[in-house]
Amino acid sequence: MARCREILQRHNWDMEVAVQDRFSEQEGTPSVYTQPPREVRTPPVNLNPVDQRIIVIPRGRPQSILQWGYFIVMFPFRFVYTTLMDIFRFAYRLLMPDPRRNVTDPVGDVTRFIQAYNEEYGEVHPVFYQGSYSQVLNTAKNELRFVLVYLHGDDHQDTPQFCRCALANDAIIEFVNARMLFWACNTNSPEGYRVSQALRENTYPFLAVIVLRENRMTVVARIEGPIGPEQLLERMVRVIDDNETALVAARAERAERTFNQSLRQQQDVAYQESLKVDQEKARKRQAEQEKVEQENREAVEKEEELRRRLEQIKQRKEEIADTIPDEPPCDDPDAIRIMLKLPNGCRLERRFLRTQSLRHLHNYLFCCSDAPDDFQVITNFPRRTLPCQQTDQCPDPPTFADVGLGKSEMLFVQDNEA
Repeated sequence: MARCREILQRHNWDMEVAVQDRFSEQEGTPSVYTQPPREVRTPPVNLNPVDQRIIVIPRGRPQSILQWGYFIVMFPFRFVYTTLMDIFRFAYRLLMPDPRRNVTDPVGDVTRFIQAYNEEYGEVHPVFYQGSYSQVLNTAKNELRFVLVYLHGDDHQDTPQFCRCALANDAIIEFVNARMLFWACNTNSPEGYRVSQALRENTYPFLAVIVLRENRMTVVARIEGPIGPEQLLERMVRVIDDNETALVAARAERAERTFNQSLRQQQDVAYQESLKVDQEKARKRQAEQEKVEQENREAVEKEEELRRRLEQIKQRKEEIADTIPDEPPCDDPDAIRIMLKLPNGCRLERRFLRTQSLRHLHNYLFCCSDAPDDFQVITNFPRRTLPCQQTDQCPDPPTFADVGLGKSEMLFVQDNEA
């Protein structure tokens, strides 16, 4: 269950991509989802740790008289052949630069080796990792797995026996596929030669077990020589058991690091949400404060406007008071008696001449302290509004006689602001 969760998390919980990538991994193909670029930096490798297991399998000595005879007869031929080949290779390398020193297509070197291996020895073998040496180290480091490196020497006499017996053994295949990533390459290719120069093998067949330990990829075991399948399985099981604790510690450390990162992310999210809430509260407080300040400013402006208006009305009343004509005597034949009822219930009485303009009635009421500042004068029956105030439509209001007022009239003052 934990393994499934890890695979899904590595693929962003995309089930389809995770299943396809898992099948590719079982076939030895590098991950399509997390496939590194063509040129990948090789992680640092500790080649010679102090507790490294070095397993050297010597060639078996002849046991019978026939085997000794065959060995003695063939020894001069083998000696001369190997000597001449070494001299030829040495002379060739003096005259011609070694083409294996230029690694141009590491993945191509590996895939060509796998194809040649399948044609020569069949397809019964552990699943080859179809990627470069750098890629397999990075994959093992990311997935916390063991890497089994096999360097294939075409010219060595023990290579065919090892490939047909050890690598084709069912127990070896099952163990390696379940516990390791298996990477192999021919040392005659540039990529294989580069890894050979790094690992410095002494003989063939050569195997190296590499695992992440103390944050570095470490060669924990080297197996050299013609080893049989039973002995190889026994040695690999022992190496895995001895170094499994390093992977367990690395997995625990990575899980703790992932947990801490997740916890920090959750804390950051909670902090951002809390910050957003605080900012929203501060924004609302600021908005409320600005609203109160705006209302206060508007109130002050209204008070100031009202004060100016009252001041203007007072000044205007003082100016108009001097224009109101004197009240005519009661025995004047043109005098009319006007009774005025104010909105506050007060009553006023004033005499005007019939020939005077209604403007004087308006000015009289305007200067009266009990009358409202904005008003209309209305007759009771028939109910109508008298045009007392000067307007654009009526710049010169009519006289009392013009509006048909009698000798004595009762008029009502209506407050326009009520």
